[in-house]
Amino acid sequence: MDNETFRQTYRAINERFCAYEKSILTNNCECSQAHRFCIAEREGVHCRSDPAQARCLELLDTLRRQARFALKSTDDRSALPHAKAMRIQVGGLRGLHAALAPDEPVPAKIDDVNGLIEAAIARFGDLASLPFQPIIQQIAAYKGRRLRRLK
Repeated sequence: MDNETFRQTYRAINERFCAYEKSILTNNCECSQAHRFCIAEREGVHCRSDPAQARCLELLDTLRRQARFALKSTDDRSALPHAKAMRIQVGGLRGLHAALAPDEPVPAKIDDVNGLIEAAIARFGDLASLPFQPIIQQIAAYKGRRLRRLK
């Protein structure tokens, strides 16, 4: 299946995409609202809930605006390269966990994205009121997979 056919089929099948698809597919997190599916030999993630998807998109947008300096990015409109998108997604979730439980170690894998975001909203009131310092620290600290050099 060529890339354009895949994209068209993906959009037709997955009307409510998961905002954290990259993080879920790389096993950095799970979500109670996520449903994995396959098209040809590729995998995708669907969100089961409109409100959950809206919260995730709002969080990612907020994190992207707050982390512009840490990402060395000034353009908040264009798509982020994969590595920076992963820093926002994984580092942002780890930072959110750190903000909610400062005395606990930050987990390598987030168990439930939706549950974590709901807990943050319950604790801080809304996503705009999050304590961004520990979140941005985790975004800046996140290191994705390193490329292996062939010898």
